[in-house]
Amino acid sequence: MLDTATEQRLLPSFVSRPRGITYLATGESHRLSLVRLPERRHNPWTLRVRGGMLTLAWEAEHLPDVEDVLAALEATFARTPGARALGLRVPAALQAELQRLGVLTPDAAHGHVVLQSLLWQQGTLWLGAGHAPDFPVQHVMQDGRRHPLRAPKPAGLVYRRHIPWLNATFSLRVADINNDLPRFHQWMNDPVVAHFWEEQGELNHHRQYLERVTHAPGILPLIAAFDDTPFGYIEAYWAREDRIAPYYDTDDFDRGWHALVGNAAFRGKPWLAAWMPSVSHYLFLADHRTRRLVIEPRSDNDRMLRNLSRCGYALVKTFDFPHKRAVLGILSREHFFNERLWVPAPPHPGAPFSSPSGPFPTESNQ
Repeated sequence: MLDTATEQRLLPSFVSRPRGITYLATGESHRLSLVRLPERRHNPWTLRVRGGMLTLAWEAEHLPDVEDVLAALEATFARTPGARALGLRVPAALQAELQRLGVLTPDAAHGHVVLQSLLWQQGTLWLGAGHAPDFPVQHVMQDGRRHPLRAPKPAGLVYRRHIPWLNATFSLRVADINNDLPRFHQWMNDPVVAHFWEEQGELNHHRQYLERVTHAPGILPLIAAFDDTPFGYIEAYWAREDRIAPYYDTDDFDRGWHALVGNAAFRGKPWLAAWMPSVSHYLFLADHRTRRLVIEPRSDNDRMLRNLSRCGYALVKTFDFPHKRAVLGILSREHFFNERLWVPAPPHPGAPFSSPSGPFPTESNQ
């Protein structure tokens, strides 16, 4: 398997990884070319305006795989992020499977289309192999709280997304105490982090912290990285089992998160515009029953509050925890996907990986 750096040396354009298969994409004018690795199989596509809609069409004689289609669609939407929907022309033998997956949906004017808001809920494009289908629902009592029994926590890589404007891959993996304790210790003692987390201390204190969250069934500790460089820590939790539960009308599958950027080189708008929406995206993909994400930063963390607003979170209210005065931020699943918030609203540093050099050719329906 090629590592991220090798992929980008070969083709610094766009990388898609449906079901863990790597595709490198380039686009010029109305053409889109994908190379599937490691076999270097070439997949040619064209983009034309057909019946008033930008349409992606398969141009080879052999039947494409579902993964070929998913990679081409992700690359096309990355290239034309303003498009809410695409037409898709593939062999008829593949259409029923794409409809079953929710990739193709009925449309009165065009027969079937691909909605960007639905494609971005195809977890196989971004999730690691450790995520199983939605876990069955069985409520249990724990520490006086009634909540669904949670699935076993995943291990290793859980999420990976190519960021066009950085030409880098953002990833999340489950924290490993043996490997991550030294950097976690360093990050927690960084003055910027310590000011808001208030968890500075000795190495053993941070070992105990990671052991606690690693074994807590409702908490998932994650290490965030760009390419092969870890830069931050994300702590995802089920809101029903968390201290936040009494402060709002909690749903069974609401998810919350805390974050820190420990590597100062990755503090700034271009990086934040990539990682913060990606964290939201991952938590919505991890369980399709999650309708809302919540976050409760300190009320004096002005920069975090501004960033949350830019990334779609509604700042609902200020309230008092025993240890801090906090602001409740909420992001709904519908808002995130309908407004395509994986790239924050302008002004932002995001850009398509390859802008068309001119208008797409128009093709008649006749």
